Amino acid sequence: MSVDEPEHRAATRLDDASDATDVPGATDLPDATDAPDAPVAPDEPRGSRLDDWWSRQLATPRRRAIWTWGGPILVTLVAAVLRFWGLGHPHQIVFDETYYVKDGWTLWHNGYESSWPDGADADFAAGDPNTYLDDPAYVVHPPLGKWLIGLGMAAFGAGDAFWWRATTALAGTIAVLLITLVARRLFRSTSLAVVAGLLFAIDGNAIVMSRVALLDNWVMLFCLLGFWFVLLDRSRAERELDAGLARAWGAGRDPHFGPALWARPWVVAAGAAFGAASAVKWSGLWFLAAFGVYLVVVDALARRRAGVPLWMSGALLKQAPVTFVLLVPVAVVVYLASWTGWLTTDGGYYRHWAEEGVNAWTGPLAWVPSSLQSLWHYHASAYQYHVGVHSEHPWQSNPLTWLFMIRPTNMYYAEGADGAVSSIIEVGNPLIWWAAALAAFYLVYRFARYREWQAAAILVGLAAGYLPWLMYLNRTVFQFYSIAFEPFMLLALVYVIGIVVGRPTDPRWRRQGGLWTVGIYLAVVIAVSIFFLPIWTGMPISPLFRQLHFWLPSWG
Repeated sequence: MSVDEPEHRAATRLDDASDATDVPGATDLPDATDAPDAPVAPDEPRGSRLDDWWSRQLATPRRRAIWTWGGPILVTLVAAVLRFWGLGHPHQIVFDETYYVKDGWTLWHNGYESSWPDGADADFAAGDPNTYLDDPAYVVHPPLGKWLIGLGMAAFGAGDAFWWRATTALAGTIAVLLITLVARRLFRSTSLAVVAGLLFAIDGNAIVMSRVALLDNWVMLFCLLGFWFVLLDRSRAERELDAGLARAWGAGRDPHFGPALWARPWVVAAGAAFGAASAVKWSGLWFLAAFGVYLVVVDALARRRAGVPLWMSGALLKQAPVTFVLLVPVAVVVYLASWTGWLTTDGGYYRHWAEEGVNAWTGPLAWVPSSLQSLWHYHASAYQYHVGVHSEHPWQSNPLTWLFMIRPTNMYYAEGADGAVSSIIEVGNPLIWWAAALAAFYLVYRFARYREWQAAAILVGLAAGYLPWLMYLNRTVFQFYSIAFEPFMLLALVYVIGIVVGRPTDPRWRRQGGLWTVGIYLAVVIAVSIFFLPIWTGMPISPLFRQLHFWLPSWG
């Protein structure tokens, strides 16, 4: 049984049946069920009173349209408040902002990351951001994320810490809206999409990573965007395949391999998104590779379902090269474009390496421009740095512990004169994270048992963001890197929530029990987020109250 031919469909729905009809492309998505209906007496009531009330509320197209977009917009506004409120506090360089805020500023002024004198962090916070030097700084991450961090400062100045972090907060807010679109595409349910957005809006890891100017939030946004584009391509590609086969059969030809599909703009868009993620951090390359393979597998299964005789050969030998051409070159172009400042100026680190001594390439590669030779050398040097980082850090964490959030990162700590303390600790809402980790493991079982395509798609994204780090268990890494794959963990959790709530056609006892269970869980989750908000946003609190947030000894 294939990924696209499930015995049981996942993604159960909280909405009534009418809700799905307003979702763009809903007819392209499989219906959502958990398992065959349990035998019930003919007169046994089904659904719940909430279903009846909800059906009445969505009785008109206008109301359904309001819910279809109003729900996602509402949780996005919640996210915006939690990310932008008090964003300028603390007005000092926090954790690794010392690299990315200052690098972003010099990129917009010099075109390359520049060096700074001692004490530059304090000067920057004091309103003097122009103490940078013309000498280049050696950096090991591509420039795009720093260009984007610097955008707010380039537009509004660097005098207020709000503008150091504004674009990163905006990225985190957009990601909440985006996850609702992804969830609705996966589950054909606006209610489940709103739950996904709500969980992302109020989780501490997502809040903190939107309130400090680091690169990882941008990796998350671009990878989630690429995933959405892959999902949009899915239904379009199947329609294009059916149309191509119909034309072949109508002309009396036997399409042994099936057509090569070139009209796939969403694949091109996905390549651009994953290329942008890679231009922020190289970890984005794993998403490009994983979803490239996913597209080939999905194409093969679609050809098999369509009755193409040589479906596997057609997917691998005919369609896969086309998909590669649509996906990868645009990613390369986007990546290289992020280095435009380095390429068009003279001061960047290693900028003239190929012109020095005997560094220039000879032989068959001698024609490569010296600027690109120097750029290649820069990448080789940065790669050696990445694989060799073993310096001890008090807040480093082993990737094996990330799914259960054993060692979150303390990014800021200050003591006030009145004895109050302020912290910014990148710890997620424990009830969200631990439930999402369990849900991710359940999805592995679910896919192995039922071959549900939604489970497969989510697991591909989770694997791309998490599994590569298991190759670097001895490297100095941090829990906050997990923001890149957090959306996929939350989608796994929402997948399970959909199964728990059941369907409006389920027996009343089951449906009401599922709704009560999820309702109570969400209420407690919201309460826990309110409790943890002070240590996510740097609010002054008493040391005792701060200590109450350390649910595990390793958090302190």
